[in-house]
Amino acid sequence: MQQSGTRNEQHGLESLGLDGTGKLFWNLNEAALYERSIARGETRLSATGALVADSGAHRHLSEADRYIVREADTEESVDWESANALLRDAFDAFRADFLAHASTRTLFAQDVMADDVPVRVLTEHAWHALTLRNLLRPLDAQAIAGATPRLTLLCVPSFKAEPEKYGVRSATVIAADLAAGLVLIAGTAHAGEIRAALLTALGQMLPDSGTLPLCAAASADEAGDTALFVGLPGTGKSALASADGRVLIADGGLGWRAEGIRALESGAYVRADHLSAEDDPALFAGLARFGTVLENVPLDPESRVPLLGADSPAENPRAALPLAAIRAAASTGHAPRALFLLSCDTTGILPPIARLTPAQAIYHFLSGYSARLPESAAGIEEAQASFAAGFGAPFLATHPARSSALLRPLVAQEGMTCWLVNTGWIGGKAGTGRRVPLETSRRLVAAALDGTLEAGEWRTDPHFGFMVPKAIEGVDARLLDPARSWASRMDYAKTARQLVIRFSNNFARFEGLVDDEVRGAQPSLAIAAE
Repeated sequence: MQQSGTRNEQHGLESLGLDGTGKLFWNLNEAALYERSIARGETRLSATGALVADSGAHRHLSEADRYIVREADTEESVDWESANALLRDAFDAFRADFLAHASTRTLFAQDVMADDVPVRVLTEHAWHALTLRNLLRPLDAQAIAGATPRLTLLCVPSFKAEPEKYGVRSATVIAADLAAGLVLIAGTAHAGEIRAALLTALGQMLPDSGTLPLCAAASADEAGDTALFVGLPGTGKSALASADGRVLIADGGLGWRAEGIRALESGAYVRADHLSAEDDPALFAGLARFGTVLENVPLDPESRVPLLGADSPAENPRAALPLAAIRAAASTGHAPRALFLLSCDTTGILPPIARLTPAQAIYHFLSGYSARLPESAAGIEEAQASFAAGFGAPFLATHPARSSALLRPLVAQEGMTCWLVNTGWIGGKAGTGRRVPLETSRRLVAAALDGTLEAGEWRTDPHFGFMVPKAIEGVDARLLDPARSWASRMDYAKTARQLVIRFSNNFARFEGLVDDEVRGAQPSLAIAAE
């Protein structure tokens, strides 16, 4: 292949097996990627300076098309309950055809850092390369000259997989060979797949160094006290972590160990249809800048101004930009003083906040109860209850045994408080109840962080056994006791019993991974019947 740009001459295409008639542009900067992507017809320039791209038919993550090579090295480290397996022979056949096709295309390579892990990404679209420069930390020319990646990812949407030949579901494939540190993406131009695949691979590397990988947001107050918010997409991690005055450390992939928090990403990949200048002026302003990539965001046909927030008619519009362009940001933080597990409860049973013991925190972390939402997943028309161990789906596939072993000493640290926050429904199931207002969640989190909740009165939840505050200034007391907000106490009791049964059935696979204390943190039908 014809190559140009700054690169490590000793570690280039030969290590991948790319050898064909195509072209490869190494480590182009923002302006050069703008030029290439517009000239190639990939993107349009908006009136605000942001680059606007369309990902085509794929607007969401293709979770059913994501695979990990299953072999001896990954048998015990991957949660095969949530990950799709691909046999070695099938992957090798797919890789050979994929690389042969990629060798005939024009590619754009970026050498970047995910925390302290060197990553190389090769993409068929120039705007994908710019997206990765926004989300991860680009290397300077001196560092590039010696860059040797631990993880390499290739995204070639024009290659369509043959399901029968490779033993896959469709023409879209996201396949990770963890032993080789290689990820291949075919048949989709959704930039979120690149990010998700990177987090999946990085999530398998971190436990080897004693680090717990998480999909979470973390922020610190002026004193440097760190709070950690863990939850599935759409549960409010970003909104709760980015309260006024707090310095954002991470919003996406991060690693947690005894010494503190480290961000895997240095940028944000956020939904653009729920944003407004009123709710988050810094983030909203960051969308209107040179270098920002707007994915699936429509433009006004005359003014070419992006249609953002409530004005956006698009499906899953996204924005990729560096955190430094939004607000004060840091890449590391002290060991967190507070852990918030965010659950979007579709049943209306969980209270808007509850205090957890360390054992309860491990139980709810492993359970990962929340919801898959229409705005966050393809093919979903209404909110669906979901159990995703470690709240990691669809990004992380770390085996629960590894996660729970790493989490136990972290939540047991002196001064640590653990909380369960329901950002879902209250007063009834999804469709009949109402969502917990964001301002209410922010008020409760703030009260947990400043100690206001600790000074108040508490009750024991009759179904789950955790502690729930009875009152907090500025919050309707009926929200704190879900039973009081239901129209029918009988319907509430029946739904609560059904939820307890679902928790118990889901946790059965974790019984042998935890000790008696964590097993004792489970809700029981006897309690729910009271």
